[in-house]
Amino acid sequence: MRGGCHDTLARAHEAGFGGVFFRTVLDMSPALDAGELREIRDHADDLGMYLEAGLGKVNPFATPEAPELRAAGGGDILLGFRRMMEAAARIGCVELWAATTNYQAGYPGKFVWDRFRTDVTWPAQLAATRRFLKRLRPIALDLGVHINLETHEEITSFELVELVEAVGPDACGIVFDTANPLQRLEHPRYTADRVAPYVRQTQLKDCALTPVEGGYRFDLTPCGDGLVDFAYVLSALARTAPAVNLTIENQESREDFPGPAPVTVLPIRDPDFVGSHSDLTVAEFAALTDLVHDRASRDPRARASAAPARFGDAEAMAAVLRSLDHLTQVRERVAAASRPLAVTA
Repeated sequence: MRGGCHDTLARAHEAGFGGVFFRTVLDMSPALDAGELREIRDHADDLGMYLEAGLGKVNPFATPEAPELRAAGGGDILLGFRRMMEAAARIGCVELWAATTNYQAGYPGKFVWDRFRTDVTWPAQLAATRRFLKRLRPIALDLGVHINLETHEEITSFELVELVEAVGPDACGIVFDTANPLQRLEHPRYTADRVAPYVRQTQLKDCALTPVEGGYRFDLTPCGDGLVDFAYVLSALARTAPAVNLTIENQESREDFPGPAPVTVLPIRDPDFVGSHSDLTVAEFAALTDLVHDRASRDPRARASAAPARFGDAEAMAAVLRSLDHLTQVRERVAAASRPLAVTA
């Protein structure tokens, strides 16, 4: 009996989703086995579902934390990326997710973001990332794929757009995660306007920012329960990327990841934290502040933690289905896309 990716496809189809976004092609087949990958592709096709995948971290200062990337190339990390890109292209996955660093859960304050590493500056990390992406560029062009960088927790949308332009939009794009940019103090509407022309994949999720001692607490919520205006987001994408797949990034069950959920607080009174966002305008930061406090004043529950006491498999499924319902209604209202929604795996 087939399991793993096949079960994920079957369960997503049964729940009413139109496709699945596997984080990396190595999650689909650790050995990049052509037969195994073709079976997954065929299963998705049989179900009438779209299939998306990715590569991994492209910041050379972060790749040591993902040894599987080097292993894919037998020790040669550039070859590892080439092999992943070739394997994905063979099954028609030509839009490929990537990101810059990992989220360092468990560390205090700003050190959860590699933006604030003390052994290497963030500009140096961005420069190294740009150089590596330029080495991947001819491979991407030869294979007809795009390497799409996520609006991840540590990087601003300004910096992402600069990276895409530097490497070339013919080989590079953006995966629009709708919640992460709020960790970089960006207003959701402003971010949508900046990244929409470059978006080739999506990870739709919502969040709350709750005023607490020391800053704003960041919590994920089902889509529609937080600060992201999805009508605005989907309208922006309808103008620039009308055929993009709309994928929900589901909240992870604590049964899959035991232990207490990480708590993220944006230390907005820390000059180093705020000062690292040199592109952020006073007007945008003020708009975000208004959004946060307006929600808190209208909804007293927003002053408490948005994270439920328990978040197991049942709660995770309920949350992603609630997101599906909200986004389906919004999509129908704004006619933002013609393709169905999916869930990440």
